[in-house]
Amino acid sequence: MPRTSRALGSLLLVAAAGAFAVGATPAGGAAPAGGAAPAPAATPLGQVVPAPASVQAGGNPYRVTAGTRIRVDGSPEARRVGEYLADVLRPSTGYRLPLTTQGKGGIRLRLAKGSYGAEGYRLDSAASGVTITAGEPAGLFHGVQTLRQLLPAAVERKSVQPGPWLVAGGTIEDSPRYAYRGAMLDVSRHFFTVAQVKRYIDELALYKINELHLHLSDDQGWRIAVDSWPRLAAHGGSTQVGGGTGGHYTKADYREIVRYAASRHLEVVPEIDMPGHTNAALSSYAELNCDGAAPPLYTGTQVGFSSLCVSKEITYDFVDDVVRELAALTPGRYLHIGGDEAHSTSHDDYVKFMDRVQPVVAKYGKTVIGWHQLTGATPAKGALAQYWGLDSTSAAEKAQVARAAQNGTGLILSPADRVYLDMKYTKDTPLGLAWAGYVEVRRSYDWDPGGYVPGAPASAIRGVEAPLWSETLSTSADIDAMAFPRLPGVAELGWSPAATHDWDTYRTRLAAQAPRWDALGIGYHRSPQVPWPAR
Repeated sequence: MPRTSRALGSLLLVAAAGAFAVGATPAGGAAPAGGAAPAPAATPLGQVVPAPASVQAGGNPYRVTAGTRIRVDGSPEARRVGEYLADVLRPSTGYRLPLTTQGKGGIRLRLAKGSYGAEGYRLDSAASGVTITAGEPAGLFHGVQTLRQLLPAAVERKSVQPGPWLVAGGTIEDSPRYAYRGAMLDVSRHFFTVAQVKRYIDELALYKINELHLHLSDDQGWRIAVDSWPRLAAHGGSTQVGGGTGGHYTKADYREIVRYAASRHLEVVPEIDMPGHTNAALSSYAELNCDGAAPPLYTGTQVGFSSLCVSKEITYDFVDDVVRELAALTPGRYLHIGGDEAHSTSHDDYVKFMDRVQPVVAKYGKTVIGWHQLTGATPAKGALAQYWGLDSTSAAEKAQVARAAQNGTGLILSPADRVYLDMKYTKDTPLGLAWAGYVEVRRSYDWDPGGYVPGAPASAIRGVEAPLWSETLSTSADIDAMAFPRLPGVAELGWSPAATHDWDTYRTRLAAQAPRWDALGIGYHRSPQVPWPAR
């Protein structure tokens, strides 16, 4: 790693240390009298994950008290963020924390159009109050996530805690490196309920993730209701890996996921994987098979054996109907069409299929995302390719992706041996797979998206995404065990300036997250690479 990056990372910790010292002073500024014990220190400003773009520590901390009010401007957007913040703080503090548009001091949430970009914010903290300023509601929301991390971890608990509730003095100015910072949840191999998806959304929001990619169909299960093809959900969604009962989302369920994600400033990216990974659909409708015979439902974990029939016109009627209904349910910009591991589709048929399907996505107002095999066809104008190769992927395959990027295709980076959250940490990890190798915390964090694909212009990198495949995962506890502690590192790769990237400083900041996860009930892998606090 360049010495400059390490130096800047060290400066971030120096700034944090300054805030730590300031935090030891009581909110009123006076030193403790005589032999009285010093007040607990505030969390250093630089201890946040993802690392902020700029930290200036200094001044006395602000103390949240029973008299604190949350001041919002007159906009409904700011009020919604204020209500969210109050909902986080009230159970643990026991304070009323009323929302108001008047007065001085307290916690102020301020929208100032034209400042800090689409997602950036500024946080100012002093003894008199905390002000978060942003140009857009998403920026206010991200600033609130930073404020949460600056308060003691006990603030996350659902019962009254003793406090005190100090916020270190100083200023943070922050905005993301990449506009696309995603996490994928595979709800097809094992089905996860609306409540389980909401829980994951809340975990993602804490680290400023802004895209939730839902893998809604695969060989083992079809998880979204489609009125024009009802057996997709009724039959195709009736099982899962290992033979469980599976499940699917009604349209109302899916709308609720979309609504909840939007309330946390995440955009939902639905995926219907095709032409491969389609056994659940093929089993539901015999006419989608080239031989007209429906295969049985599949509950194993093999890949590459299924394909829609590229030569049949009914295939494109099916695609049009599915895309039309799903696009109508999805207010976000993107629709993911998969395209990976289509081993049972010839190359010529694959190209023909993608040439037919991509315009359908555009017809219904969405931008195509596909796994990076899409670059072996002709990506539509504006399409994004999601790279999931390995460090060891062939130079020819990487060059194919780079050429597409040079020709205008944007890239989302999800290298499997770096950020696939379902990869085992070590050979002893009870959950997960290991086909991409073992992925410990440092390996997941210690790479640079900007230069990862040789020959791809830095301007083509739209961001990063951490996929979580569910062949071995069936509970929220399983999700947590594989996502944490790697997910926050991927979030930092997507958000923080490259100059802040430094493993030694990151591992210290990451360790400080553990009490917060304990308070939130998030289980995590206690990697020996991280200096976790004693429990």
